[in-house]
Amino acid sequence: MNAPVIHPSIGADAAAGWPVPGSGRTRERWQALTDAARRDLVGARLLEAHADAAAILEELGGARVRPGQLWGVWAAEPPDPVVVARSTPDGVDLTGRKPWCSGAHSCTHALVTARVGDERSLFAVDLSSPGVRPVPGTWHAVGMARSDSGAVDFDAVPAVPIGAPGEYLTRPGFWHGGIGVAACWFGGALAVADALRDGAGDDPHRLAHLGAVEAALYAAECVLDRAAEDLDARPCDGAAAELRARRVRAVVESTASEVIDRVGRALGAAPLCTDARHAQLVADLSVYVRQSHAERDLADLARAAQAGRERA
Repeated sequence: MNAPVIHPSIGADAAAGWPVPGSGRTRERWQALTDAARRDLVGARLLEAHADAAAILEELGGARVRPGQLWGVWAAEPPDPVVVARSTPDGVDLTGRKPWCSGAHSCTHALVTARVGDERSLFAVDLSSPGVRPVPGTWHAVGMARSDSGAVDFDAVPAVPIGAPGEYLTRPGFWHGGIGVAACWFGGALAVADALRDGAGDDPHRLAHLGAVEAALYAAECVLDRAAEDLDARPCDGAAAELRARRVRAVVESTASEVIDRVGRALGAAPLCTDARHAQLVADLSVYVRQSHAERDLADLARAAQAGRERA
C-alpha cells in the first residue's frame, strides 16, 4: 500500500510542537489541524494522532517525540482481538492484534493500549522492533484509504509503560484530544464546501444550499472557538472536559454531514463522477466522521449533560 501523504508545508515535526490543549493557545492548535485537513484530510488525520501522542507523552511523563519520528495512537479496544501486556525480566512486552492502526506501515512509533489484567494501560512502542507486523488484507477502505488503518500484530514486542494503569482514559486530556479530531472533521467539511462555493453561480437552489452550508460552518467554527476558551480556562476539569468534547464533536459531525448532503444535492452527481479530488474527499470525510458512534455518542452526551446538572 502506498504511504499516506502528509502535506509538505505542515510536517510531523511541526505538529509535535503545536501548543498543547489547555496551554492558553488551544484554538491555535485546533486551527492548525483544521488548516491541514482542508488541504489534505488523510495527512491531517495522521498529523492529529502524532500531535496527540506528543501531548499525551508530555501530560503523562513519557519521553518526548523526536524529529523525524511519526507517532500513531493505536487505542481501539474491541472485545476481540486484544493486545496483552506482560512483565518480563527485561521490562514489559506486548502480544496480540490491534485493529484500526492508522499509519500501520508509515508510523515509526505508537502509543498502544493493552490489557493488564482488567485494566487498559498505555505503552510506547518502537515499531521497528522485531515482532511488529502489519496484517495484510485488513484495510479495504475507499474513504481514508491512504490512512493505512489496518490491523497490526505484536509478538513479544518491548514496550514502555506511559502513566499509571488506566490513566490514559481518566485524564482530562483524553477528551481534549477528541476535539482535535473534530477540528479535522471541520477542515474536511470546509474543503467539501469549496466545490459548492465554486459552482453555485446564480442558481437560486444552489445558493440556498450554499447559504445553509455557510451557516452550519459558522456555527461549528463558533463552537470550536468557545470550547477553546473554556478549555484554556478549565484545563484540568475532567467532568467539564467530557461534556465539552461530546458537545463539540456532535455539532461538528452534524455540520460535516449536512455539508456533504447539501453539496451533493446542490451539484448533483457530476463532481462525484468527474472530479477525482472531490470524490475522494467526500469518501474520506464520510469515513472519518464515523469515528463518532452516532446515536451512542448522543446518548452519552445526554448522560454527561444530566450528570453536569446534578453536580451544579
